[in-house]
Amino acid sequence: MTRVKRGTTAHKKREKLLSHTKGFRWGRKSKERAAKEALLHAWSRAFKGRKEKKRVFRRLWNVRIDAAVRAEGLKYSIFINALKKKNIKLDRKILADLARNEPQTFKKIVEFIKT
Repeated sequence: MTRVKRGTTAHKKREKLLSHTKGFRWGRKSKERAAKEALLHAWSRAFKGRKEKKRVFRRLWNVRIDAAVRAEGLKYSIFINALKKKNIKLDRKILADLARNEPQTFKKIVEFIKT
């Protein structure tokens, strides 16, 4: 029976692990055990980060809408309530984008709500 050398599989596994830790500091990028530990924390943090990102952006949109609406003489809460009552189905992302990039269009929406 021929001899089987198993080095290639183990080496590929280690290289793949270390490729994920590229850019990490100190021994966490080059030492297998430290890299494995670092990835456990990094990947769990990345999972949480994807959830937090949604919250952060919604907060940003709210602030942008509020700033644009106050310039028109309204409050954010009154504006959002009026949108729902008038059955305008624009989400906060779109409204924030309009307020920032298309102020004339946003102004028309506010005028429509005021009447």
